Amino acid sequence: MMLRVIDGAIPVDFPSGTYYLTGPGLFADDHGSTVHPLDGHGYLRAFTIDGLKGEVKFMARYIKTEAQVEERDPVTGRWRFTHRGPFSVLKGGKMVGNTKVMKNVANTSVLKWAGRLFCLWEGGDPYEIEYRTLDTVGKVDVINACDSSLSDERLNGDVWNVAAKMLKPILYGVFKMPPKRLLSHYKIDTFRNRLLIMSCNAEDMLLPRSNFTIYEFDSNFKMLQRQEFSIPDHLMIHDWAFTDSHYILFGNRIKLDVAGSMAAVCGLSPMISALSVNPSKPTSPIYLLPRFPNEITKEEGSRDWRVPIEAPSQLWVLHVGNAFEKRDDSGNAEIQIQASGCSYQWFNFQKMFGYNWQSDKLDPSIMNVGEGEEKLLPHLVQVSINLDAKGNCQKCSVKPLNQWCKPSDFPVINQDYSGSKNKYIYAATSSGSRQALPHFPFDTVLKLNTSNKSVHTWSAGSRRFIGEPIFIPKGSEEEDDGYLLVVEYAVSIQRCYLVVLNSKQIGEADALVARLEVPKHLNFPIGFHGFWATSNCVFGN
Repeated sequence: MMLRVIDGAIPVDFPSGTYYLTGPGLFADDHGSTVHPLDGHGYLRAFTIDGLKGEVKFMARYIKTEAQVEERDPVTGRWRFTHRGPFSVLKGGKMVGNTKVMKNVANTSVLKWAGRLFCLWEGGDPYEIEYRTLDTVGKVDVINACDSSLSDERLNGDVWNVAAKMLKPILYGVFKMPPKRLLSHYKIDTFRNRLLIMSCNAEDMLLPRSNFTIYEFDSNFKMLQRQEFSIPDHLMIHDWAFTDSHYILFGNRIKLDVAGSMAAVCGLSPMISALSVNPSKPTSPIYLLPRFPNEITKEEGSRDWRVPIEAPSQLWVLHVGNAFEKRDDSGNAEIQIQASGCSYQWFNFQKMFGYNWQSDKLDPSIMNVGEGEEKLLPHLVQVSINLDAKGNCQKCSVKPLNQWCKPSDFPVINQDYSGSKNKYIYAATSSGSRQALPHFPFDTVLKLNTSNKSVHTWSAGSRRFIGEPIFIPKGSEEEDDGYLLVVEYAVSIQRCYLVVLNSKQIGEADALVARLEVPKHLNFPIGFHGFWATSNCVFGN
């Protein structure tokens, strides 16, 4: 259907293409169970924009995952949740003995590559979608078909390898976990026209070691390289970064919670209760993994990548906007990373997005903090790492990005600059104008100029919230010459809008270009991550 324009107009020079956005479509079934947003069934939205006609066509469908087919009655349309999911507790379903933990709902991110559309989830295979109709094609084995776990020759008698062998039959057989858990955050190297994805071993969630496999695919989905990295630390990675020479992993330290594990197995708490953050060290590990090891000189190769650089700040990294590096004539390197992170004291697996499994409600107030505790919340940071010619760290610092200290997340850039030096970064932030919910949900789009340190914002207004912005380039040589798309949700009238902003005018009165209304029966208050595909898609052609 065509969306109604209620403010402004779609500009003629808006690039034609489609904005795909995925996220949870519902949080409650018809039998009394409420689930965490991360366990909500994937609901894919597509906004197809035609600048010449000034029109936006909207489509939306639930992704027909295996869990969705089982939990929704095709005749009555009623829902009954049977899968626990990692983050939820069922009230109207089987609790004790329910091994349906890995509920792949394909609700976290979306990707179009090599002419194919995929919806991804943190912990399972992606689902392919027919991009013209949004019909579900089916689950796709992207990595396990061309991959295998560590060979027996590489698995020695180490106690954790023995433990891994014991865990595998339980995790793979009883809990139906895939051998490798695909991360929902991928990266696109625009310069090389490559897709980069990462996986980790399922059993490592319970062991004090982490195995990561990173794959690079060409524009035809042919795998060009695959590298495995084994790190002797118990880590959780949600997002990551790359440069010309490195894959960059921020290690969020976790540990096994024995008491939480017992409650989770008994169905008395979410399965994620088996894990908790590990604030035992005052620093944050950053792993610089060699992207092209055959190109490393003997001097550069002297550094052991298994030893992390310890950033002088305890930071739980949520999302990474960009990373890049530059070298001088002597081989010294400076790496810059732009990310969002929060305190270990604030981060809580069970309460993300305001989910309270004990009260069976979504309460955003638990995501907010009292006066004087704002530094615990997610905020934007710039991490700077200086390496000498041998790869040894000379200095590492963590500072607020552009000295912006208000709660912020979902940093994004002009994707043409991914992995390269960028000047501008955009994010969702809070105006701080609300008394009841001053910090979350976000209500403001933020634009930072990292060169002159200027800050510009656009606010959605009273009782209106926004999700992740996305930058749409116009194709000129100016990095910020384009538009921003963001979905706005008006709480008081329960309506969603697609908002178009002029990137160059953020902070000015004429920043708003257009606002389009989504019909009320197709409302979606939460979207996670999106993807912009031009009509002549550059990526993966």
